[in-house]
Amino acid sequence: MVVTTTLSTPLPALERPWAPRLRGTPMLWEIARAVGGGPFHVIHPATFAENLVGMADALAAANTPGVVYYGKKANKASAWLRECTHPGTGVDVASVPELVHALGNGVRGEAIGVTGAAKSDGLLWLALRHRSLLAVDAADELERVVGQARRLGVGADVLLRVRPPTAPTSRFGFSPDELTAAVSRCAELRDAIALRGFSFHLDGYDPVPRAELAAHLIELCQQARALGHPASKINIGGGIAVSYVADEDWRRFKDNKDDTWFHSGRHPQRTYPYHQSPTGAAMVTAILRHDVGGAPLASRLRDTGIELLLEPGRALLDGAGFSVFPVQGCKDSGDHLITTVAGLSMSLSEQWKGSEFLPDPVLVRPGGPRDGDGPVRTAVAGSSCLEYDVLTWRTVELPARPRPGDLLVYPNTAGYQMDKNESGFHQLPLPPKVVVDGDRWHLDADYLIQEIP
Repeated sequence: MVVTTTLSTPLPALERPWAPRLRGTPMLWEIARAVGGGPFHVIHPATFAENLVGMADALAAANTPGVVYYGKKANKASAWLRECTHPGTGVDVASVPELVHALGNGVRGEAIGVTGAAKSDGLLWLALRHRSLLAVDAADELERVVGQARRLGVGADVLLRVRPPTAPTSRFGFSPDELTAAVSRCAELRDAIALRGFSFHLDGYDPVPRAELAAHLIELCQQARALGHPASKINIGGGIAVSYVADEDWRRFKDNKDDTWFHSGRHPQRTYPYHQSPTGAAMVTAILRHDVGGAPLASRLRDTGIELLLEPGRALLDGAGFSVFPVQGCKDSGDHLITTVAGLSMSLSEQWKGSEFLPDPVLVRPGGPRDGDGPVRTAVAGSSCLEYDVLTWRTVELPARPRPGDLLVYPNTAGYQMDKNESGFHQLPLPPKVVVDGDRWHLDADYLIQEIP
């Protein structure tokens, strides 16, 4: 038994009721046996649907016409897409495979927004064929859209992406002078293009800058209308906040964080803000209620007849999935353990930010507690030969020493954590996604057309 020293503060995850309930049933072990002993992800489309409806309801409650587009890059599963076929919802894509995937799961082209910089000709061609809404990022892209539209004999519906004033060196969007020129150019290209409005993306999770920049986009729409453009949409992008842990736990962690809490002293300097407020639909409401020029943003949108478009990703996936890693071994490392699990950190971590996923993993053991169990402190490593293949550098407390046959469950990983960084390193297969629907489960599939309810 390892004698523990001062532990890092616990960071138990905030979870929806379905997740801990499932962990206590034989279904989890049934899935683990069926997938063959490797890691896997469990996803819950019903929770995604609740989040999606909540944001749509926030728009409706403010009497604000709008569309909630699922930012597809946040998770690759097919199961979410069927929930995006209802009125007032859609999908945001940035590649041909993403667009094809959405279309193949029943999302109409008119309900798909196409974003990203310097889109390929193939993506523009397919988007135009399906009358998707294109967010144009640069002057040369605008010309390519027009060229494709004329060859196809269709009209292109576009938004012009605005470079935020707070990010003047960003590589995305039009600067103010470029935007003025692009609006004028759209007027010259009316035979092939319809300027439907403007868009932006902001870093951070504060509702106030989003509301204030949205008000600027309303003004841009009014100016464009004066030039004859049918500008009636603004897209404020994603960045809808999520809270993974309770406020008190997060404050305690930040106030007391110490290098000794982390294996090899490696603690991330920057992390996602794991507790925030407001989040989800409440943040959408806060944006709509913010006073811009003497009136709530929602009132400005109604008065000007402008539709609000949103592109949440992580926030729609909040609480909608967890990741499971079978334990392969455990070794002593000074005052803590290193637990090695099947799979790689690339299937979970925030390595692309030089960070890690901080909420505590949960140990699930066949048969429950055993005699001699006691709390231990452990880091968690992947099974590759790379020193940095570590899922959890922070030495977390578990109720017992993990053993082969146990499972480590990382809660609430569907939003970006689950598959953004996945790799087939060592020729290991990517973890499958398992869809849970009540007391039934099945593997996620690309196309489920044969299972129309």
